[in-house]
Amino acid sequence: MPYYSQEIIDEVLSKTDIVSVVGERVHLKRQGGGYVGLCPFHNDRNPSFSVSPSKQICRCFSCLEGGDVISFVMKYENYTFPEAVKMLADRAGVSVPEVKYTPEMKREMGKREKLYEIMNEAEKYFFYQLKTEAGALGLKYFEERQLTPETIQHFGLGYALQYSNDMVKYLRKKGYDDELIREAGLGVFYEKEGMVDKFINRVMFPIQNSNGKVIGFGGRVLGDAKPKYLNSPENLIFEKRKNLFGLNNARRSKKRYMILCEGYMDVIAMHQAGFTEAVASLGTAFTPEQAMLLRRFTKDVLLAYDSDGPGVSAALKALAILNEMDDMHGRVINMRPYKDPDEFIKNLGVEEFQKRIDHAEDGFLFEVRQAHVPFETENAGARERTEFTRTLVDMLCRFEDEIERENYLTDVASIYNIDRDTLHKAVIAAASRGASERTKAALKVRSLGNEESAKRKDSIKGSVKHCEMTLLAWIAQRPELYEQIKEDISATDFTDEVYRKAAGIIFGQIANGKVVPALVIEQFEEDEEKRMVTEIFFSSPEELEQNHDVESGAERFKNLVIKVKQNGLGASSNMATDPAAELERLIAGKRLVEDLSRKKYSV
Repeated sequence: MPYYSQEIIDEVLSKTDIVSVVGERVHLKRQGGGYVGLCPFHNDRNPSFSVSPSKQICRCFSCLEGGDVISFVMKYENYTFPEAVKMLADRAGVSVPEVKYTPEMKREMGKREKLYEIMNEAEKYFFYQLKTEAGALGLKYFEERQLTPETIQHFGLGYALQYSNDMVKYLRKKGYDDELIREAGLGVFYEKEGMVDKFINRVMFPIQNSNGKVIGFGGRVLGDAKPKYLNSPENLIFEKRKNLFGLNNARRSKKRYMILCEGYMDVIAMHQAGFTEAVASLGTAFTPEQAMLLRRFTKDVLLAYDSDGPGVSAALKALAILNEMDDMHGRVINMRPYKDPDEFIKNLGVEEFQKRIDHAEDGFLFEVRQAHVPFETENAGARERTEFTRTLVDMLCRFEDEIERENYLTDVASIYNIDRDTLHKAVIAAASRGASERTKAALKVRSLGNEESAKRKDSIKGSVKHCEMTLLAWIAQRPELYEQIKEDISATDFTDEVYRKAAGIIFGQIANGKVVPALVIEQFEEDEEKRMVTEIFFSSPEELEQNHDVESGAERFKNLVIKVKQNGLGASSNMATDPAAELERLIAGKRLVEDLSRKKYSV
């Protein structure tokens, strides 16, 4: 793994504005001295992600994800630490040394980097096979699907040979061991045959993450073998539910929307036809994680699902997921009389498909139309109309926004020839009943939540870690206070390992003239450690303290200093091996605590 010196990391941080980096990926609004937006790391309904320009750090007050700009890029882009530093360095114009991997360095590379590397090697192998005599079958398939050589190369399409272990032999020659080949999902071990290729006689579709790195493969068999479609198994770099096929290209599209398809070939055919905004889920149903991924790039999603029964069912499920994302909107492209986008474009052409995009049906109206299908019978009468109207009432009650609900109510009343006033009264009555039930449920949940929250706060208040974190919050956010206690408190008085290290860094920065939160956070490697340290800089000491309403600030600060000192003395005593020396130390410590109790601090 490339190593960057602390000097380079410090320079990258000093020349990078976290508000600018986060703002390119999250819609931020100014609030007080900082910025807030919807958290990109969980399904955030209310802006809970805060970015501090003065501290150059960010934090979600809901899921607690946060850190400096390097931490943010690592989490958001799924980058390794060196990748995040390199990206930010390039962005800031900071020159970083290029590292060439020697065989020894390769052995020391992290598992994630090794997986990326072997996947890239596999993509080259599959692509090369199309040019060989043995791979003619794969090339013929793509040509029959009317893909151009440019499209084949652009997507890195390839072919897995009919031989059982040709790729395994190739990867072994490249220096990869069987365990990595197996973990990458490129080989399967059998007791009799040993390690053999996972993909045999299949056209291959490389799956790339949003940053263009190959993370897996999808393979379509050309013979009678089962299954017809086979995807790479999940591993450290590949999670099907969190990635979308084609997104690495679609994210560069100039369109304000993205088109969600069902299959790889649909995406490839659409890109070849100029619709580069197309993406597809990876052999599974559309997931909330994929919706959150799309939300980074657009709020408007058009569904280009198959027009048959399973396609309609899948579209309804996808719309339900998009509806859960408050700021996303789904529409449905009418593919009839053809089954999928590939067939449609080949038969009716690009211009006609663009017309279908321009007239894509509103997601809610599509749902209503599908709900009406069971009632479209020759003998439909008053009972069927009543049942459909009741279904419609329930669907309209979904909208909490009155204006949105009224607009849809007007539309469906007109489309299905229902008296608007009657429908309106039914919806108001149903919504009132539903609101009442929701209110009761919310009050119950809130009560339980408050009880749990109170218990948790009680257990934290006064705890050793809480005292240490609160004192560090005071000092980090008001460094001038350190002058009053630097003779009384040192980093060794902090019993929690993370806070002890943080205290040492913060005290050192104060001595050098300035506390830089991002540089403190960057000294920690584990995510949980980064979250703990980020909280130091985002927490208000007054909110953390137990008696801030009844004690003066000076008294509260002094009590924290005393508690941290006492905790430190107690921890040191537990680890002592020389009883006599420890007795003398405890007596001296007791005198120091007594002296602290008589001191006066100015806050």
